[in-house]
Amino acid sequence: MSFFSIMSKVLNLSLIYASFRAATPIIYAALCASVTQQANILNIGTEGIMLIGAFTAVTVSYFTGSWILGVLCAMLAGVVIALIMAVGHIKFGADICGIGMGINMLALAITKFLLKAIYDVNGAFSSPQIKVIPKVSIPFLDNVPVIGTLLNNWSLTEWFAIILIIVLQFFIFKTVWGLRLRAVGQFPEAAKTAGIKVNAVKYRAMAISGLIGGLAGAHLSLGYSSQFIENMTSSRGFMGVAAMYFGGANPVKASIGCLLFGFADSIGARLQAYGLPSQFVLMMPYIVTIVVLAISMAAQLRSAKRRQSSLN
Repeated sequence: MSFFSIMSKVLNLSLIYASFRAATPIIYAALCASVTQQANILNIGTEGIMLIGAFTAVTVSYFTGSWILGVLCAMLAGVVIALIMAVGHIKFGADICGIGMGINMLALAITKFLLKAIYDVNGAFSSPQIKVIPKVSIPFLDNVPVIGTLLNNWSLTEWFAIILIIVLQFFIFKTVWGLRLRAVGQFPEAAKTAGIKVNAVKYRAMAISGLIGGLAGAHLSLGYSSQFIENMTSSRGFMGVAAMYFGGANPVKASIGCLLFGFADSIGARLQAYGLPSQFVLMMPYIVTIVVLAISMAAQLRSAKRRQSSLN
């Protein structure tokens, strides 16, 4: 089969949805990191928050038979983990990167332990009793050639990701709350002088970040899949942080960076069917992560040099 015939089958209309579907967990992770970054807190623990949220969502859904309770409990678990990080960093002055890495390792260990303790399995747990997040099916779109392929049968949390991007973009850049959040992150002393309670704003940012991170995990285990697998986040939290840097903590720009990850993942998965080694497929999202970080850091260096030259 020729190269052009392979690419014509790989690069079709369904690739757009496949890319967005693969990018959705990373978008949630990027939004999780963007909120705290606006308050000058680098949330490296996004990966751990997502993993604990994913396990919590599956467990609650399995025992209660309700995906709604599963999602809500996952978000609550995310808030608890985020506030633990916040207390360590804000109150006790611990390094946020150290706390974040500790949370990531704790999440990996505790989910593995609970998987064995609760379900007596290793590696993965799935069951018909797990109620997943439903898909939105619009019957009349089934017969519409392009729109039906692109917009039908999306998970609720995939639709909500788009809504959340718009909502966060508005609140961060168009509201008083967002102005205070950005002031705390960029000019904390000036914010204090203006009467803003800096620590309270940071705690709220971490709590909101925990909600989004928990939702990211719930989507991963109940929307993107219907099971829990050890380390199922597979560095998506770190990819979200990379996308956050790429977009300068701007929800819309960061989400565009996430789509690059989703596109690379989808392309790799399709090319694997035509003989591309699986190792290369697994490597592609990480290559994109390195490229995205390199581009964002180069842009930041150029911006810093321009500011320095203007001062001189």
